[in-house]
Amino acid sequence: MRQIVLDTETTGLDPAQGHRIVELACVELENRALTGRHLHLYFNPDRDSDPEALAVHGLTTDFLSGHPRFEETAQQLVDYVKGAEVIIHNAAFDCKFLNAELTRIGLPRFDALCGKITDSLLHAREIHPGKRNNLDALCERYGISNAHRTLHGALLDSELLADVWLAMTRGQDALIMDFNEEEGGRAGGEHVQAVDVSVLKVITASDVELQAHAAYLEALDKTSGKPCVWRVVDAQAQVAAATSTEIAAD
Repeated sequence: MRQIVLDTETTGLDPAQGHRIVELACVELENRALTGRHLHLYFNPDRDSDPEALAVHGLTTDFLSGHPRFEETAQQLVDYVKGAEVIIHNAAFDCKFLNAELTRIGLPRFDALCGKITDSLLHAREIHPGKRNNLDALCERYGISNAHRTLHGALLDSELLADVWLAMTRGQDALIMDFNEEEGGRAGGEHVQAVDVSVLKVITASDVELQAHAAYLEALDKTSGKPCVWRVVDAQAQVAAATSTEIAAD
């Protein structure tokens, strides 16, 4: 499953008024893991940014004039997003600009280039109704540090959004399933059948994956100010295993 998290910076708010994309960045996820393969492009828009936009991204006309125009590097974007699910925060805004740029040079609309477009802002509003759901608010809500974000930048924002998206879509938070057992052998009114686990394939984590897991748990501990659920359950499991071993030895 290949996903691309995308963000843009622009000279203003409306391509119909001649505003252009000045920066585009994409980071890649495969099977819910960052691959490190990203696309980051600056564009010469052949115009100044509105003062309000310049205050947001800080990309001056002088800086951008040394970079290629959109049409000179558009094929890199086309090749990069081909067939992938593209995740964008407030997708309507970015797609409006992407479609304008692509149409101007005779290429298909953006949604025709990628496999699917997912709006992470709409997803956030569904699971956090009535709350602020901009990127800064979501970073704070999910304990993702954005202290280094003094200006908006497409690459930094797409990296932060990738972390936010993984946190928002993590799924089950509890490690223990609480079934309401009824009528001896029934859970939630449905019959629970025995499963032959001997046929299941066992895949052990590599040393690199174990180190990454340990670092992730340390980050969770630091964010919550206490041991995370995984550590508590793991400690309980180790005590139970040690007790079982002592009983067996006796």
